[in-house]
Amino acid sequence: MPPSFADEADETRIIRPPDGQEVQVRAVLREIYEALAEKGYDPIRQLASYLTTGEPVYITAHKGARVKAARLDRNAVLEELLRQYLT
Repeated sequence: MPPSFADEADETRIIRPPDGQEVQVRAVLREIYEALAEKGYDPIRQLASYLTTGEPVYITAHKGARVKAARLDRNAVLEELLRQYLT
């Protein structure tokens, strides 16, 4: 008998990013941070707003930062932030 949806909801899913993705996320976030700072924005506030809303207007186009942010997987960014904060 195949598992039901309820059975699947009780299982913890394991998500493993491709090797090197963590490094890429960190490097791209650093580039976006620097572009925001150069333009006089508060990079932490701008990045937090972008990550919570997904709205690209929080990221400057300076140095291609908005394009870089759009290419990032926001889940991967949050995972990397949690990894760095909690480990």
